[in-house]
Amino acid sequence: MVDSIDVVLLTKNSAQTLHKCLDALYKNVPVHRLIIIDGYSTDNTIAIIEAYNQKYHNIDVTFDHGTRASARQKGIQKVQTEWFMFLDSDVMLCNEWFKKTTKNMEHNIGAIWGIEVWSTIKNPKTLKLFLIITRKIFEIRGGTHDTLIRSRLVKDIKIPNSLHVFEDTYIKDHINKKGYKTLACYDPFCVHYRDNSVWTLKGSLNLITESLQLGNPRLISKLLLTYGFYTAYSIYQMFTNDK
Repeated sequence: MVDSIDVVLLTKNSAQTLHKCLDALYKNVPVHRLIIIDGYSTDNTIAIIEAYNQKYHNIDVTFDHGTRASARQKGIQKVQTEWFMFLDSDVMLCNEWFKKTTKNMEHNIGAIWGIEVWSTIKNPKTLKLFLIITRKIFEIRGGTHDTLIRSRLVKDIKIPNSLHVFEDTYIKDHINKKGYKTLACYDPFCVHYRDNSVWTLKGSLNLITESLQLGNPRLISKLLLTYGFYTAYSIYQMFTNDK
């Protein structure tokens, strides 16, 4: 039985969503240490973190000027617990996230991912299709929004520093190559508060371009259709607000 876990959280100018993220984290996860890797935030991010540290006394802050890959590498190196969690600063965990996740801690499981739900999706039919496609994307490329990982499987990982995107794919493949499964779940889940700039045609296309430009051709071909749905939804969101 796992009593507590280290949590690795990447931040950079995350003040807008950080309160929701941390409140849900401490409510639903037994946090041994919260390992913050911050990209030299210029907003109120560090002040928020300091306030939570005064309350919980278990936050470790490291600064990193590199990519998501270098930030995740630094976080992994600081992990001390048997399992640890990657958490994004713009997500809010569901109730009993950790309790629900531990039910999937089988001997052959190396990582457990709680599916993301975009906060703007209200229509049940849209949500159902979104969940199916989002789970498929994880099966192809992985994800780190709210992911529990068996620590010893990644202690030897060396993520290429150039991977500002697809670093999650590298982590997933590393775990799979050791003979362990990476499991995607519908429950638990997290609510993803994406920036408003995503809900513009330019913003949605930039999101797709950034996600694909560093991938290999085979991976890109598998993701084109699924990411096409995200673009279509972004355009739909602009005109209807999903009402």
